[in-house]
Amino acid sequence: MKKKIFTTISTLMILIPWTILPLRSFPWALKSPVAEIMISGYAAFMIFSGIFTILAYTKAHIQHTWMKICVVINGIYMAGGIAAFLMMLPGRI
Repeated sequence: MKKKIFTTISTLMILIPWTILPLRSFPWALKSPVAEIMISGYAAFMIFSGIFTILAYTKAHIQHTWMKICVVINGIYMAGGIAAFLMMLPGRI
């Protein structure tokens, strides 16, 4: 049961970052404070999803094929989230 729950959560975490695309079509989402908050929130979620999936794969020993795919995709998302945070740093310093 634990394997199914962790796999389902990891799969949903693959889909959620794509919800930023319809949100960014609104004019209010492109303005400065809202855009920065949205990007920061999505980046933090992508980092969390990468960490969660990697821990589920290694510590919980959920190592079937679909989970391997989730690890790769969420790992790429995690790298993108870290890159987004790093790109926002020069404006803050």
